[in-house]
Amino acid sequence: MMILHTMLRVGNFERSIDFYTKVMGMNLLRKTDRPEQKYTLAFVGFGKGNADGQAELELTYNYGVDKYVMGDAYGHIAISVDDAYAACAQIKAAGGTVSREAGPLLGGGSVIAFVTDPDGYKIELIQR
Repeated sequence: MMILHTMLRVGNFERSIDFYTKVMGMNLLRKTDRPEQKYTLAFVGFGKGNADGQAELELTYNYGVDKYVMGDAYGHIAISVDDAYAACAQIKAAGGTVSREAGPLLGGGSVIAFVTDPDGYKIELIQR
């Protein structure tokens, strides 16, 4: 078994695609519009996504819904990076929001950072 994707509901389809491709460096893998069901999907990921054995993010835009209430059960998405400090600098230069600067994890040895996407979802960068 392997994780295929995680679905995030987004309030502005193009803004979210731009964030994940231009700010986070993912590839737009495919898009599907379902007008009869009133939603549009975009799958983004690193490399070729599932074809490379990588999990994907499914961005779902439901027609007419521009905002969602964040539940308190959702935590974050984690992405490994070679250099969390450099990744934060690149993300900020591309217009992204770093909500926790890169630095050591309290009580641990890992270097982490957090980024917030345009809909408020948290993305943890873990230096490997």
